[in-house]
Amino acid sequence: MEPALSEATPAKFTASAQVLIVSNVQAAAKHYEQAMGFTLGKFYGEPPTFTIIRRDGMYVMLRQAETPEQVQPRTNIINGLWDMYFWVDDVDALYAEFVQRGAKIDYGLCNQPYGCREFGTQDLDGHDIGFGQTIT
Repeated sequence: MEPALSEATPAKFTASAQVLIVSNVQAAAKHYEQAMGFTLGKFYGEPPTFTIIRRDGMYVMLRQAETPEQVQPRTNIINGLWDMYFWVDDVDALYAEFVQRGAKIDYGLCNQPYGCREFGTQDLDGHDIGFGQTIT
């Protein structure tokens, strides 16, 4: 039997983290730092197999695969599907920053019919990452 819900204020979510399986956790983290401006976190394991990186209060967990077959970008399953998507407050400025940093742009700035101006990039393992801003 499940416990009854309390009449008190419910607990609030305070953050979330995407989780990506990567072929090399140190190389992946360095790429996110250099190409997308993420801050590196502590590496765990010997040799390192896990880290949490962050940017502007957003977190990404990177876990090193045990075998190459475990690295499966979603676009390999469904064409055009992202592995991660972030909403931002100035997508044009972020796009310019990523181009300057040398990020691999998957698709350039565009306005989508679902109300977002967005672009996409890929990491070293081919994971697609979308960045968008709601437009009216």
